[in-house]
Amino acid sequence: MSVWAIVLAAGSGSRFGGSIPKQYEALAGRRVIDWSIDAARAAADGVVLVVGADRVQDAEPSADVVVAGGAARSDSVRAGLAALPDDVDVVVVHDGARPLATPALYAAAIAAIREGADGAIPGIEVTDTIKRVADGVVVETPDRATLVAVQTPQAFSRDALLAAHASGGEATDDAALVEAGGGRVVVVPGELTNFKITRRDDLERAEQILNESPNVA
Repeated sequence: MSVWAIVLAAGSGSRFGGSIPKQYEALAGRRVIDWSIDAARAAADGVVLVVGADRVQDAEPSADVVVAGGAARSDSVRAGLAALPDDVDVVVVHDGARPLATPALYAAAIAAIREGADGAIPGIEVTDTIKRVADGVVVETPDRATLVAVQTPQAFSRDALLAAHASGGEATDDAALVEAGGGRVVVVPGELTNFKITRRDDLERAEQILNESPNVA
């Protein structure tokens, strides 16, 4: 099976602040997205990097294809899908702002697709009590034993992912679209260090992890 990765790096990172998007910030001597691309490269046959329209002409030698993203995350995934070679069987979608995902995590998600799942997502145990709230009032307390916090990279059968995006729908992750179409999505163990860079202290935390354990990613 041919495997390609789509690395999403088109977001503006408004919550992070600063003069450049968070995925271009320096992290242990490299850019955040360089760590993300290299992990994808180690696990996949090719990499599509999705960037903002103002950066689509920038040299990105570690990526096979660079395309401009869209207004929303799902638009950017669809732009990446359109750039894939015709013979790709498995597609892995990863947020470029998760620089500490390991090749082993990619491999686990990809293996689940090879075993017949439509989608495979990393999940980690939820340790806090979760409340569902409406208008400031708690309406439900789900059993946290049935919950996981979901990460990327998320792997999919190409056919399942194309079908999920065919309607042009939006979701916070691709698995939600595949699930909505009746696809079978399984969970593989996530990694606690595979957090998303959202605020500046997340970048500092990632820097510390890489300085202490440079082989984590």
